[in-house]
Formats: sequence, structure tokens, C-alpha cells
Amino acid sequence: MALIKQIRQRTGLAIGVIAGGLILFLLGGDLLSPNSTLLNSSQNIVGEIAGEEITYEEYIQQVEEFRLSFQQRSGRAPSEVEMFSVREQAWQAMIVERVFREEYEKLGLEISDAELVDMVQGKNIVAELRQQLVNPQTGEFDKSQLISFLQSLETADPAQQAFWAQQEQLFADSRLRIKYDNLLATSEYATSAEAEAAYKADNSVADVTHLYVPFYAVADSAIKITDSELKSYLDKNQSKFQTGNTANMEYVSFSILPSGRDSAELISTISELTEELRASDNDSVFVTQNSENQFPFFTYRAGDALPVGLTGNVDEIVAGETYGPFVTQNSSYVSYKVTEQFDGTPRMRASHILFSTENMSDLAKEDVRTQAQSVLEDIQANGGFELAARQYGQDASAQQGGDLGWFAKDEFVEEFANATYAVRQTGLINRLVETEYGYHIINVTELPKTQYTKLAVLELELVASDETRNEAFRNADSFAAESGNRNQFTENAQESGYRIIQANNVDAQGRNLNNIQSAREVIRWAFSEASVDEVSPVFELDNLYLVASLVSKKEEGDAKLEDVRDQVTLQLRNEKKAAYIQEQLKTKTTLEEMQALFPDAASINSTPDLKLSSSVIPGIGFAPAAIGAVFGLKNAGDMTKPIHEDVGVIVAKLNSLTPAGEIGDYSGFQGQLTQSASQRTTYQVMMSLQDMADVKDYRYKFF
Repeated sequence: MALIKQIRQRTGLAIGVIAGGLILFLLGGDLLSPNSTLLNSSQNIVGEIAGEEITYEEYIQQVEEFRLSFQQRSGRAPSEVEMFSVREQAWQAMIVERVFREEYEKLGLEISDAELVDMVQGKNIVAELRQQLVNPQTGEFDKSQLISFLQSLETADPAQQAFWAQQEQLFADSRLRIKYDNLLATSEYATSAEAEAAYKADNSVADVTHLYVPFYAVADSAIKITDSELKSYLDKNQSKFQTGNTANMEYVSFSILPSGRDSAELISTISELTEELRASDNDSVFVTQNSENQFPFFTYRAGDALPVGLTGNVDEIVAGETYGPFVTQNSSYVSYKVTEQFDGTPRMRASHILFSTENMSDLAKEDVRTQAQSVLEDIQANGGFELAARQYGQDASAQQGGDLGWFAKDEFVEEFANATYAVRQTGLINRLVETEYGYHIINVTELPKTQYTKLAVLELELVASDETRNEAFRNADSFAAESGNRNQFTENAQESGYRIIQANNVDAQGRNLNNIQSAREVIRWAFSEASVDEVSPVFELDNLYLVASLVSKKEEGDAKLEDVRDQVTLQLRNEKKAAYIQEQLKTKTTLEEMQALFPDAASINSTPDLKLSSSVIPGIGFAPAAIGAVFGLKNAGDMTKPIHEDVGVIVAKLNSLTPAGEIGDYSGFQGQLTQSASQRTTYQVMMSLQDMADVKDYRYKFF
């Protein structure tokens, strides 16, 4: 962009850690490492997006850009697990680029020069920069780092220039996506009629007595099902049984968790290091050299939460004292030294409700002010600040009930900061505060605090020793070598007392086997290398070695009866049972007579407060059709027909119906419906656009 040179001349930045949040905002996801045996294959298509084939080379180029971005942010190469995420982010970026770019152009959405300048040097510097450019001594955002970096960028090495160019594009893409999402969210509107219907659905109450006949009331043996019926049912209901690329596997695992001996050795080591930390004159250097914690020396600002490992074990900390070692939930041991506590820049906490007036005429602003004043008076009289913030707030904080978190005075516009820092007690500020952004209703939740804490963290992870790992590997390797096929796999496991675990319907794109995470290499082996009944080599996962056997594989597409026979049989049998039960119940006129037909299984119960908005009948389960039928009855004593639900057959008798009372104003329900729809819209549109793009993902063949 032509603007970027202007930005570089006017501002600056010493960065290596920006893109992560933006990438995750725009994208999200996971994946692992390439199968080099396919690189020379002519089949180098990794997927299709909107009818466009994506080649392996295109995809790898995108992955490399994201890998370099990760390396610039973190100062290190990504691990295998992190590469899984990097690859998925790259793939999602390609989808977003192709799916959303056309939408932006249709709507005329763009990023102005002024916006870009504001994002890196103005009043609204992007959160990714503010979060990463923190002075370690003060714990505050340090704009000087931003300035020095951009000023030196013209003479920086090409890799750093390329990295920043990518960040500039990410900033622009992120802002465009925010605009698009906000446009969708604010386009939602619930009518007063919809609000009235929602109110009545939530406040209309029926007292009902209901008969429930579960499917097991009819014996399976009483229902005859032929293969031709199963095939016919499957043909008519293929959408229920569509299959992806899946596999059934069996595996034996060999734990490499730390032994008791490993734990004792670690406790001894950290105890010695804790004493050295206690006597240290340079805490930051000591923990940097000896701790495995990601942030071994950190300044916690006023209001920041100290580590749970410290506050959960120590009631009151004292400057200069050392605490620990303590065991953590993450299988590590940690000690803390409170290096220093001092008074720094005051920080406080508040919530607000913003009524935006940007780019409005004076007359329109006055209308907004009148609305804001009305809401303020309602909160003063009735409370409910958080609910009002979610209903009326017009910035991102609305989703958190208006909470702005902890902030220093100079982090907010002058009028807002002066108003909040002038109060002497928590609670609602009893006047509107006007800023360049609009009118604010402000609730002060925490008064200013000034205490900052410098904390040195000494943490060592409890991991298996080489001796423990070697013993586990010897057992796994011996088992794999002696198991040439699935039969031998089963026999050897039984003889050695190893437990064989099944993993069924494993997705080709998956990365977990049951509760075993980061098992992507095992899954890739099953789909790209293994034949049915083949036994794998030894795979090393996070805390275990694993040997697998491939039982079967299914191809993507319409399900075959032999693959889904059990599921089809169950559903068809239940349909036949429901028809039989309904036919029997039709001959009776009371619930008691109906129950007598199935005395061992049928039950009669009452629900005195069933709401029209409910989808579940207590004690029965999901039954929306039955509930709808209840509220379609007109008179007390009327009964519904026998209704087939997924849980069984239900007949309900209406005892009484209490309609919702009339109210004068449905605006509260209208606001709730609008907000709920707004929260769903962004995700639903994203999914719809991807469906329209007909994304096909073949990466499982390569990674």
C-alpha cells in the first residue's frame, strides 16, 4: 500500500510478536507436517475453494509465510504441534481470501489511509501492538518501541521488512473483517411482533400430564426388518448417514509418564535452586537461566492478577520473600520470589455503555443523548447495568457487560478518564459523559490502585527421564517387531497383558485418537501408507509410545449399507416400533388405559410449568413436537395424538393453560432477540460462505 511509506516515516516499532491474535481472529484451526513421499507425485492438489484447485506449491508458500511470521513473533521455530496450527491457519487464510474478498468488494468496504495511520500511531492503536509492546519495568504500553522500529525499518534486513509488510496486510484484513462482521451484526433487527411472540412463548405455561412409552417397550425380536427395507431406508435418508474419509483402528500404548524416581529427583533439584534464588542478588538473571517458565521475570501492574500458583498457596506476599516449591496442575514444580513491590501509575477498572454519535448531525446527537439519559435513569432506578450494556452498548465491551478491564488514566480520552478518576467510591456515575465517540454511562467497579509487583518465577517441568523413556520404547519396539499383521498384534497383546483400545470412525483430518492428543502422524499413516490389517511402526506421542493396527477404511461419499448397517437398523427399528406403539394407543381413551398396554415400560408423570419456549419435557427428554402439540390444544382435558419423538412415543393431556399476560412494552425482548441474532450472525455467515465455496480439503493425503 502506498500509505505504508507514509506510516513508516511518521512512526516506528520494535516488534517480533504481533500477528498471532490477528491470524487467529481471521482464521483459527490446526494441522501437522508434510508427507515428502507425495511431493514428486503428479497428484499435487491439496484442495478446492470455490471451484479453484489449490496446488501443493501454493499452499506450502502460504504455510511458509505463516511459519516465518510465527518465528518472528516468538524468536524460535515452531514445534511440530505448533506447525499443526500454522498449517491450518494458512489454509483458513486461503479460504478467507477467496471467500471474503469478493464480499468486501460487493459492499464497497475498504480501509482508508487515515484508518491505517490511526491503527499504528493514533488514538486507536491496534490491540495486538498494545499488548506486545509492553515496557517490562512499568508493565505499560511503550509507544517509543513502536516509533523506533518503524523509523529503522527502511534499513532493516529483508526478512524483517517482509514480516512487517505481512503485519500491515493483516492489520488491514483484520479491520475489514471487523467492519464486515459489525455490518452484519448491526443489520439484525427483531420486530415488535417477534418480541411479543418471544415474550408469550417464554411466559405461556401449561400444566400437563404426559404418558411416555420408550422404544424398549417393544422387544427388538418383535420387529422384523429385511435387507431390502434397510436399503430402501438408507436410500431415502442418505443425508443422515453421509460418510467422510474415516478409519477404524486398534492400538496399544506404552506410557512414558514420569516415574516416582523422576519426581523425587526433580523435587530435590528445584529445592536446591529455590534456596539459590532466595539468596540471589539478581533475580531476573537467575530465573532466566534456570526457569522453564515462559515469563520467568515479570512486572504485574496494579489490578493484574498474580499467578494462581502463588495466591492459591500464600495468603499475603511480602517483598523480598521466596515461596515454594509448589506443585502445579501442569505437572511442574514452581517457586516464586517477590523481587520488589512499588507504587506505579494508578490503574482502575470501570464498565461503560457507549451510545455512539460519530459522524452524526447535532440534531441526531441530541436524539442519542435523550435515549442515553433515559437508559441511565432506568439503571439508577432499577439496576441491571450489565444487561443494559449488552442491550444498548455499541462497542466491543458490550459483549462483556460493558467491562473495560483495568486501565491507566492516559489510556482513555480525556473526558472519560477525568470522569472516572474523579470518583471516590465505586458505583454508577450519575451523569452522562460525552467524548468524541459519543455518550457514555459509566459504572466504576474498582477504585485506582498503585501497587506493582516484580515477580521472579522458577519453574521446572516434571518429565520422564531417559531411563524411563528407554524402557517404554524397548517394550513398544519389541511388540511392533513381533506383530507382523493384525492377528499377531492381537495374540501378542493378549500374551503380554497389553490392553488393546479401539478408535472407530477416525476422521482423515483428525489429530486425536480417542483422548490421545497430537496423534496426527498415526492418522496420516493409516490414510496414506497403511493397508487393512497392517501394523504400524512405533509412534512417539506426548506421553506415550503407540503401536497401531488398521482395521478398516471408508471412502468419502454416500454411505454403504455394510458400513452403517447398525445405525440404519436402529433408526428403522425405532420407526417401526413407534408406528406399532401409536397404533396400539389409538384404541384407548385415557392415559391410564394406554399405560396398561405397556405396564413394564410406560410411565405417566406431570409437568405443572411447561413453557411454550421449552424443547425438553422433564424426565423424558428432547420433545419439541409434543410440546408444540400441547400448546395447540384448546380445552382442559384435551389430549394430543400419540407423537413420535426421537426418545419414544408421547401422549399429553392438558390440565390447564395460563397464557402470558399482556405488557405495554416489548422493547426489552426486542433488544434481547436482536442481540442474540447479532451474536450468531457472524459465525453463521462465515459457515454459509464456506459452504457456498464448496471447500474440499485433501491435505490429509500430504500431512
